[in-house]
Amino acid sequence: MPGIGDEATAGEAHRLALQVSDADPAKMSSVLNIAANVSRFYGAKAEEIDIVVVAFDGGVAMLRDDVSPVGERVRQFIKSMPNVTFKACGNTLDTLAAKEGRRPPLIAGITVAPAGVAELIDLAEHGWTVVRP
Repeated sequence: MPGIGDEATAGEAHRLALQVSDADPAKMSSVLNIAANVSRFYGAKAEEIDIVVVAFDGGVAMLRDDVSPVGERVRQFIKSMPNVTFKACGNTLDTLAAKEGRRPPLIAGITVAPAGVAELIDLAEHGWTVVRP
């Protein structure tokens, strides 16, 4: 069984999906810290890591251009860490649009998944490790 010091299968990137479902700034910061730390860990070993942050429910606030408590950090990740991507739940955005009278603006560079939970299921079924900090 491979351990933490073992190399990834040749040519294969590690794949991590981080779930954000709470409108808690501390959890949002934690997700970003984890993404940065894991990226540095594998980078130091000259191994690739792809990381996707999937936000749904209250976690979508993390990716909103108008209210994100960690918006500037998310923008920095998008600019400087091409191995880290962000996806917002389309179902949550539709719910917010109905409540607020408009679809919430997202930070530039955020993509939309039709359903956040289904996105995490698909990622897990395709070999991604899913973590909810």
